[in-house]
Amino acid sequence: MSSVPMPQQIHWEENGVACSARWRSEAGMPPPKRVVIADDRTNADVAYRLACEGTALLWRGDFQNARQLLQALARRADHKSKPAKKAKPAKAPATPTEAFHLHRQAQSQRARTLAMLLIPFEDGYTIPLRRAPEVQLACNEAYGRFEEPFIASLRELLGLIGAHEWRRTGVEIPALDARIHPHYGVFSPVRGEYVQLVADTPLPAGVKLAFDIGAGTGVLSAVLAKRGVARVIATDQDQRALSCARENLARLDLDGQVELLEADLFPEGRAPLVVCNPPWVPARPSSPIEYAVYDPESRMLRGFLAGLVDHLTPGGEGWLILSDLAEHLGLRPREELTAWIAAAGLKVIDRHDVRPTHPRAADATDPLHAARAAEVTSLWRLAAA
Repeated sequence: MSSVPMPQQIHWEENGVACSARWRSEAGMPPPKRVVIADDRTNADVAYRLACEGTALLWRGDFQNARQLLQALARRADHKSKPAKKAKPAKAPATPTEAFHLHRQAQSQRARTLAMLLIPFEDGYTIPLRRAPEVQLACNEAYGRFEEPFIASLRELLGLIGAHEWRRTGVEIPALDARIHPHYGVFSPVRGEYVQLVADTPLPAGVKLAFDIGAGTGVLSAVLAKRGVARVIATDQDQRALSCARENLARLDLDGQVELLEADLFPEGRAPLVVCNPPWVPARPSSPIEYAVYDPESRMLRGFLAGLVDHLTPGGEGWLILSDLAEHLGLRPREELTAWIAAAGLKVIDRHDVRPTHPRAADATDPLHAARAAEVTSLWRLAAA
């Protein structure tokens, strides 16, 4: 009989009294072991030093002042990552792979530091601070029904609020002539080039059924349905993704064409078209939300390739949508990908390429600029060898 894990608790002392509350972290961070009380009198330099040492600050002052303090902490964290003008220039990473790991390490350290500014939540997701906003809707969307008071980082709350705005306004998808509304924790289809590849690549003749492996927001299922595929079966393991896709497909009036299933990769049976857009970078996520970007040891990619032949009808096609960013970072050579394709009993019929147009591809200050500038996103048309 499996036991339900107990919620984690955070402990602190306030006015000479030992206190505790439920700890909440979508990033999977453990509760800080050291907590001090902070308010409008707290100096930003002192707060930054404490945060860097792993001491959390539980805020009791004005909410808007807490936001300003968080911005001050972010400025200090960003300044620390840049060498001083008179300092000896930092040694450049020897390889793109080293640059990637150093960048991830710096991102992780910055996230841990900024997560040290904490705020309390009381009944109904109210925040008992002056000038605190109403966040009930954003919290309900991300956390679900309120259960008990808890403590969380201000940075996480601001992420929830930002995600609520994304969900409310949506992302324009030219291939659909409509908007897709991502939910909290579900990767937003802001990289429109991969969606357009699926919209532009010729469909196999007479295809009436398609599988969409890793539905996410449901955007690729929607594109296939709009293109005339009579039935699409879309799978995902994440409940947030399934809920998000279900809502988007209903809004587009496509829920009658698309069936959503909770499954690890493939549904049962075979289809003449199987589409998959796995996470592009083979690295370990630092939080559950990052599983949409990082695929440890290329698990999903290798699983898709290994199982594809058994889920294609005779003459069917598998569409693999994949960026080559990992190749430019030295994380997965092209030869490894093509070897996996061959070992799975597959052959490449064709490949459609497009260059990304997102801002970071042209940002020369990005630590990974060289790799991003060279990146190409491809739709690989695969068939049984």
